[in-house]
Amino acid sequence: MSSLFVITLLAGLAIATPTKRAAPVDGIAGYATLNGGTTGGAGGTTTTVATLTDLRAAVKGTSAKIVKISGIITGDGEVVDVGSKTTILGVGSDSGLTGGGFRVKNGKDVIIRNLKLSKSPAPTDLIGLQNATNVWIDFTSDLDHGKDYYDGQCDITHASDFVTVSWNVFTEHFKVSLVGHSDNNGAEDTGHLRVTYHHNYFLHVNSRLPSLRFGTGHIYNNYFKNVLNSGVDSRDGAQTLVESNVFENVLLPIETALNGGYAVQRNNVLINTTMDTDLVTGTLTTVPYTYSLDDASTVAASVAKSAGAGIVTF
Repeated sequence: MSSLFVITLLAGLAIATPTKRAAPVDGIAGYATLNGGTTGGAGGTTTTVATLTDLRAAVKGTSAKIVKISGIITGDGEVVDVGSKTTILGVGSDSGLTGGGFRVKNGKDVIIRNLKLSKSPAPTDLIGLQNATNVWIDFTSDLDHGKDYYDGQCDITHASDFVTVSWNVFTEHFKVSLVGHSDNNGAEDTGHLRVTYHHNYFLHVNSRLPSLRFGTGHIYNNYFKNVLNSGVDSRDGAQTLVESNVFENVLLPIETALNGGYAVQRNNVLINTTMDTDLVTGTLTTVPYTYSLDDASTVAASVAKSAGAGIVTF
C-alpha cells in the first residue's frame, strides 16, 4: 500500500484577508512563504536518480540542489536524510520511495513534490521533520496500512516551523500527521510548529489530520472523507483555524478535548457528520499571509480531482 503529502507565523507582519477565488494548483502558499520563504534547491545543480544509494548521496549536504527521482525506489526500512536547500521532485506520475521515508532533521529550505510514498516501517515516517524550518510538501500520494507496523505519514516535530502541506493524498493509514510528538515537549515546541494544511485529501484514514500540540495550525480547503475517528485534533494549547473544509463521514471532525487545545471553525461543509458542540474557541481568526480561499461547496470535487502525484509533472 502507499501514501502522499506539504508545511509555516511571524509576529509583526500585516494580517492578510483571504482572496475568494480558486486557489492555484501549482504554487506555494501558507506558513512556508514566511521567514524568508521556501525555495528549496533553486539555482543549484540538478541530478536524476533511480537507486537508493544514489538518492541518499544526492540529497545530503547543504549546497543548493534539485534531485529528481525516476521510478519507484525500494528503500531499506531506514530514513533518507535530506539536507538543507534541497528540492526533491518525482518524474512523471509514478516515481517515489517505498519501504523507507524522508527525514529533514536540523535542516532548512526543503521542497518535496510529486512523489508516491509507501510502506515505511515504524519508527520511520514517510516524511518526518525534526527541527526543520521552511518546508513545502506538495502533491504526494501516501498509502499505508495497519495500526502499529507503520508510523506516521507526515510527522512534524521538535520545534519544526514554517511548513506547508498541500495538495497531497493521505489514504489507508491509521496515524496520518502528527504535529508535536509529546505532551511533555512544550518547552521546545511552544512558539514554533506553525503549519498550513490546504487542499489535501484525507481518505479512508483513522486520525491525526493533523493532531497538533503547542503550535499554530491553519487548515483550509481540505477534503476529509470516511474518517474512522478524529479529523483535526487541537491539544496542549495549540491554536487552529479550520475553515472552508469538507467533512464527509467523519466521526469527530474537530476535537479540542485533550489537554486544552483551541479551534476557530467557520464555513465548513458537513456531510453525514456533526460538529462537536463543546469545541473550545480559540483566538486564531486571521493568519499573517495572503491566501486564496475556495468556496467550501467546490472543495470536494476540486481536491478529489487535483490532489496527489501526477497532477504536476517534472
